[in-house]
Amino acid sequence: MRRLLHGDLVAAARVLLAAPRERRGAVLADMLEAADRAERHVARTSRAHPRWGAGCLESAAARWPSADEPWLDDADYAACLMMVLQAAVLDRNPGPGC
Repeated sequence: MRRLLHGDLVAAARVLLAAPRERRGAVLADMLEAADRAERHVARTSRAHPRWGAGCLESAAARWPSADEPWLDDADYAACLMMVLQAAVLDRNPGPGC
């Protein structure tokens, strides 16, 4: 998967917000895998994957239903944003603490 930008984070969190709470972990894993597959496809072919896009999380997330973006003080949305950050950044790039 390509490096994350703000749009990737928001797109994935909106997909999670639209998903049932008990399915969010699986949906996020599927989105991350789709972005990884797309990035590998682009590396091999120099073309976007026909279903998952160019390897960014935002293009992979576009294939799932998503909720409208709420305000950041929406606790459920904030939890979805944190879930994406945890999985896509911290779990994939463990490093020294702050």
